[in-house]
Formats: sequence, C-alpha cells, structure tokens
Amino acid sequence: MNRDETLQFVRKYVKSESLVRHMLSVEAAMRFYARKLGEDEELWGLTGLLHDFDWEIHPNSEEHPLAGAPILREAGVSEEMITAILSHAELDEFPRDTLLKRALFACDEITGLITAVALVRPSRSLMDLEASSVRKKWKDKAFAAGTDRGLMELGAREFGVELWEHVSNVITAMRGIAEELDLVGSPGS
Repeated sequence: MNRDETLQFVRKYVKSESLVRHMLSVEAAMRFYARKLGEDEELWGLTGLLHDFDWEIHPNSEEHPLAGAPILREAGVSEEMITAILSHAELDEFPRDTLLKRALFACDEITGLITAVALVRPSRSLMDLEASSVRKKWKDKAFAAGTDRGLMELGAREFGVELWEHVSNVITAMRGIAEELDLVGSPGS
C-alpha cells in the first residue's frame, strides 16, 4: 500500500478524528527519525500511520493489536510492519528487537502528551511549543493522566535517545503536519 491507500485503509477502520490525528503524529515522528537515521522513510512512516488502526474495533490491551494483525495480513501489509505494530504493545512474544520496533514504541505514547500540552497553551499550537513546556506539565501527574510517563521514559531509553531530546524531535516532526493536526493555532496569543 502506498501512503494514500494506507490512509484510506486507516479511515475505513477509524472514525475518531483525534485517533487519526494521533496516528498522523506518530507517522510524522517515525518519518523524522527514519530521515535522521538513514532508514526507509516510507516503511517507518506507514508503520506509524497504521499502528492503531484497530483500536476502535479492539479497544483493549487483550485484543489490540493482536486481533488486528490478521486484518493487516489480509490487506497485504508486510510482516516487518506487522511485527513492529505488534511490538508496540507490551507483549513478551513480540520483543522490540529492531530499530523500527523501538522507534514505534518510543514515538507512540509521547505524541499524546505533546498534543495535550499544545492544546492547553493559549496559542493551541505546536509552532511555539518547546520541550521545556512539556517538561513542566510532565511533573503534574494529574495532567494528561491517561498517558503513561513510565512507558515514555522506557521508549526513549530503549530507542537510545535522551528523553527531552526525543520530546524536542517529536515536536519538530509534528510541527511539519501541524495544520493536519489542527495545532497551528495562533502563535503569540
């Protein structure tokens, strides 16, 4: 599948625009890292775009992403992408033993926190968001309580990037698609 076909596939299964935006955010972060590391940008990006396609039909950790794998296989998605998607969950049988798998795990959870921080800023924008603002909100455990900071730390560590550098990189990646994410806002507000 090319990128347009992949996005069509995602939209077939995902009705929540906020979930689509999350998947677009992860795609952007994965493409950023693929370019930075000299990896296959299309492979990494499409893996990020697909990773939560089945969340609405399998909305629990017992089924997601395991139950989605047969759907991906039927659609002709490569095993490399499927095993990376399977490894973004905490499943012992799918270790994060490749750079692709570690990147997906590292980029997944952090995009949610970054989005939440951008949304509470007066500008509602990624354009003026810095890692230091995310760091301030990080300390407030009640803020974006549904995000797992422990998983974010683990993801950055496994991926081999310092956490706040990672946050900065992901913000930069997400800025590139801020309009699609409805996070251009009005900087300077």
